[in-house]
Amino acid sequence: MLLAMHSSFTRQSFRNPLVASLALLALLISACGSDPTPTPVPTPMPKTIVDVAVEDGRFETLVAAVAAADLAGILSGEGPFTVFAPTDEAFAALPMGTVAELLQDIPALSEVLLYHVVSGEVSASAVVDLSEAETLGGRSVSITVMDGEVFIEDAKVVITDIQASNGIIHVIDSVLLP
Repeated sequence: MLLAMHSSFTRQSFRNPLVASLALLALLISACGSDPTPTPVPTPMPKTIVDVAVEDGRFETLVAAVAAADLAGILSGEGPFTVFAPTDEAFAALPMGTVAELLQDIPALSEVLLYHVVSGEVSASAVVDLSEAETLGGRSVSITVMDGEVFIEDAKVVITDIQASNGIIHVIDSVLLP
């Protein structure tokens, strides 16, 4: 009975032009109350080489050394750069006390770190065609390919082409010492 009264009321209500007009007006007001413009989704900022290294988790020693040598600004700069990035395990494989000594000698630390950086973005496909590359430290590193594996000096490239907004990272398994 209640349902019959409701449907009867609804049909009769919309037959009355005043009720129908008020219902339509209420619908229009509620539709206009919401903002039809979609809220823009914030675009994430591009990640620099330093940002990528920090977020990766395998480069904590490298990131700490870059910060200690005050090179984060350079490696977060416009670039492009290619970084041959040693992992934490690579730093741990150095002779005992080497990292601590480098952290006490900032010019030497900077020299070691800049020995891992090449100006320009050199992808893995381009690296294999090189025999050497000039580093930001002003010295050249030798590049060899043996049995399909790429070596920068004696360090083996284990992961290639990690993209950043200002260059590229190639992961190496040992620290390059000039």
